[in-house]
Amino acid sequence: MYNPLLNKKPYGASVQNQETRITFPVDNSLQIKRVFVVLRQVFGEGGEVAGDCLRYELPYSHSDETQDFFVGAFSLSEWGIWYYRFEGEFANGDLAFFGRGLDGIAVRGDWLPEWQLTVTKCDYKTPNWAKQGVTYQIFADRFCKVGDKPFTKKGRLHGDWYERPDIAEDGKDYRADDFFGGNINGIISKLDYLQSLGVSLIYLSPIFESCSNHRYDTGDYLKIDPLFGTEEEFSNLIEKASEKGIKIMLDGVFNHTGSDSRYFNKYGTYDSIGAYQSKQSPYYDWYFFSQYPNKYACWWGSTVVPTVNKSAKGFCDLILGDGGVVDKWSKLGVKGWRLDVVDELPIDFTDKLCARIRSEGDDMLVVGEVWEDASVKIAYSEWRPYFMGEQLDSVMNYPFKEAILSYVLNGDKNAFIADVTAVLEHYPKQSLDVLMNLVGSHDTARAITVLSGIKPPYSKKDRADFTLSCEQYDLAKRRLKVASALQYTLPGVPCVFYGDEAGKQGFEDPLNRGTYPWGREDTELVEHYRALGKIREQYKDLLQGETHFIPDADKLVFERVCTDGVLRVESQGLWLSISVNGKVVMSINK
Repeated sequence: MYNPLLNKKPYGASVQNQETRITFPVDNSLQIKRVFVVLRQVFGEGGEVAGDCLRYELPYSHSDETQDFFVGAFSLSEWGIWYYRFEGEFANGDLAFFGRGLDGIAVRGDWLPEWQLTVTKCDYKTPNWAKQGVTYQIFADRFCKVGDKPFTKKGRLHGDWYERPDIAEDGKDYRADDFFGGNINGIISKLDYLQSLGVSLIYLSPIFESCSNHRYDTGDYLKIDPLFGTEEEFSNLIEKASEKGIKIMLDGVFNHTGSDSRYFNKYGTYDSIGAYQSKQSPYYDWYFFSQYPNKYACWWGSTVVPTVNKSAKGFCDLILGDGGVVDKWSKLGVKGWRLDVVDELPIDFTDKLCARIRSEGDDMLVVGEVWEDASVKIAYSEWRPYFMGEQLDSVMNYPFKEAILSYVLNGDKNAFIADVTAVLEHYPKQSLDVLMNLVGSHDTARAITVLSGIKPPYSKKDRADFTLSCEQYDLAKRRLKVASALQYTLPGVPCVFYGDEAGKQGFEDPLNRGTYPWGREDTELVEHYRALGKIREQYKDLLQGETHFIPDADKLVFERVCTDGVLRVESQGLWLSISVNGKVVMSINK
């Protein structure tokens, strides 16, 4: 039966007015005489579309002993998201209907799911450098500290690097006002370590001035937080990282600012006249007040992060204008921007933001925070055209994260194949190549904690004080090795959350944001990640090749294929093997 991986060219997304060629095999015992592909557009220019179906005949081509083959081609002049199915016509005019089975392969029946066909506006390009290596996510306050910066925050500075982060008591608000003092010079001191892991891109959590440890409540977009370092030190980091083949990506938080900021200035911290202080403030129209000054729109109801009016000229000038945020930090040498909560940004603002970033150079990378299938993301009742060619290069690949962790915990290879195949079918190849593949982030529990399979304790304090037993850790570590091998060999680029490679544990935020355990690492696990990094470097061409899942009764098997050969991954239970052209290059838990 029809399998898009084998029977549709090109596989995956297409381009406006590009030919799509389909071969439809059908059991010859059915004696079907004609086959049609039926397409309907669901999203396009202007959002949701409810147009008429298009119907193209696939002429009979040839037969073998068991199947008849119908082959044809079509092109679509409208960009957007299309769904398609097949109809087979018998000699008497009756129809047989074919839709998408759970494994993506055609099945016969009524009212079946359809296949998705993503049609982009243009054949856009993504940076070649971003298709290789390893991304490493650093939570700026918690990675490494070298020297002491003056501490002027309202919270407290931990005296012991190895203490756990502070938590809120059950039922109380978390303040995020405890600091460890991780800084720029600390990162510089560990560049050799990062290079040994094969890191090619450092993704930094927000680094601009803020009153919190996470810094997602920006105080001043044009100033680095003094506890983290200076602009001169940041420039030095970019230069020294570049010497080692490592680029820097910043976290762009443009949906909201901090209430304690130069722009809102709720507490009078800054020398500006903030929107909270006066309706005559130059920042007043940046925010949405329902009852001035204490009732205002904010992100998910959190009053410390008031939502910004992205149509306000002053805000747009600050972010997008000459000498503004994108311009200043990109000219300093930043090569990528991760757009925080990009689905909260209006489509027109996202268009302008992505265009402004790319105006800084063809090698700029734009990554969006999207948790679902980004090709069909709906936010505020609007379809988001992230992969149409004018917005994002990539997204944080949470669908792969869920697929990997679920497979390693539960062993359901069919569900894994279905979840991965959906992304491969829906995303354009150029975005697949630069997907940020993760198994954990600053917003999720630590991978090794999840992979222990334990049920989290009920109270926050118990979760904060929890440590895996030796037996639990050993099992979770073996599972993490399998998960990381999948993370490193699937399409896209692995993104390691700092400390995952060292066995860092922790439940939800902020327990997942502890400090890197320098001197207390699981060195054997670190070496495993180094070995994976070397595989990505040595076989980088293969790891940009096509992805083929190989049928096997017992094992999960897939191959990355290009003209240079085949990289094959086989997995069953806690065992995984990676081979190249028949030679085993890594065997896990053998």
